[in-house]
Amino acid sequence: MDHPSLLPSTYILVLTGTGLLVALVAWLPLALRKLPLSLPIVCMGIGATIFLLPEVTLRPLPLRYPDITERFAELIVIIALMGAGLKIDRVFGWGRWAVTWRLLAITMPISIVAIAGIAGWTLGLPLATALLLGASLAPTDPVLASDVQVGPPKTGEEDEVRFGLTSEAGLNDGAAFPFVHLAILLAASAVSGRPWLGEWLGYRVVWEIGGGILGGWLVGLAFGWLTFHVRADSKLAKTGDGLIALSATFVSYGLTEIVHVYGFLAVFVTALTFRHTHREHEFHHEMHTIIEQLERLVMMALLILFGGALVSGLLTHVGWVDIVVAATILLVVRPVAGWIGMLGYRADRSEKLTLAFFGIRGVGTIYYLAYGMNHMAVAQAERLWGIVGLVVLFSILLHGLTVTPIMRSLDRQQGRDPDAGDMPAARESGA
Repeated sequence: MDHPSLLPSTYILVLTGTGLLVALVAWLPLALRKLPLSLPIVCMGIGATIFLLPEVTLRPLPLRYPDITERFAELIVIIALMGAGLKIDRVFGWGRWAVTWRLLAITMPISIVAIAGIAGWTLGLPLATALLLGASLAPTDPVLASDVQVGPPKTGEEDEVRFGLTSEAGLNDGAAFPFVHLAILLAASAVSGRPWLGEWLGYRVVWEIGGGILGGWLVGLAFGWLTFHVRADSKLAKTGDGLIALSATFVSYGLTEIVHVYGFLAVFVTALTFRHTHREHEFHHEMHTIIEQLERLVMMALLILFGGALVSGLLTHVGWVDIVVAATILLVVRPVAGWIGMLGYRADRSEKLTLAFFGIRGVGTIYYLAYGMNHMAVAQAERLWGIVGLVVLFSILLHGLTVTPIMRSLDRQQGRDPDAGDMPAARESGA
């Protein structure tokens, strides 16, 4: 008589692991809420521990799984962008969003040029590769930056720092992606001699940015009308089913990518427009809650894999020069570029310093580099992934350990009680 094996099947192990992950999604933010320790740090530690076990033979290195890396990071980013857009209470406007435009129009380009220059000078990278690295490492991440973002819809947790970092993370994908495409075009032009400027300005900048904004706005209007303004007995808002926000995310991204415009930008604009169609409706809480929980789940899964990549050889090709470059990007480039962007802006010095400091790098950076490498030939690919992995690791540790004390101190300076309610500084759902 055959006896069942004492070793569980892979399916059972995956099922059990998924259950434990979901439990951690619900429990860890509460356990960490007042500690100078972030959820991403814990997830990385869990991932490193799992992939160090001799029974685990999988090595989750991005170069081994380039398409999966790109698509998984892409999925997480678009979910995070929907969540970011839904929770912004501030009505869109050029004056009201002045801090955002400064971070996008000044801080972002300075960061890209500075990182590309450092990479070309110290690492000896070709122009196209250095530009790809700069465009990948310049944007503030919408996923891991959730601890310095605004609170849920209509909670009033929207000071200038939290609003600035949330809106920057939502829109800087539209500012960074053209530079990723510029790197790809430069790499192709170096081989074929094909002109690149007209295609870049006309197609990658004007068409893809303009089309992304327009497409996101139209999809947001459509979902807003279906949710809040059709006949009362069939309004989607009456169902209380926040999954409609996930539908809006996928439809917005899918339709705009079909016509080859920036889907990241479109999703964020869709979320802003969706919210604006009925700003005070309680249904926004339901949608944001669903998106936030899903975002946290997939983010934790990726960070466990990232922890596994760290112990599987991701940093093997990193040398001392690369370590200095990674530290410079986080400790010098972003803070200086952020401070320059804030020159002349009416805000407290502590607010400007916080805005400049929290240029969190994470899932977006992983996506951009994976996308670029999947569309152009890159020399020293292992080294590039090592540098990006090191920057993300440093960012998770540096910003994760400092976000709670810094944001709580900022709240106290501005007369807010950080322990009153569920302040964003006390939530450990991001870096």
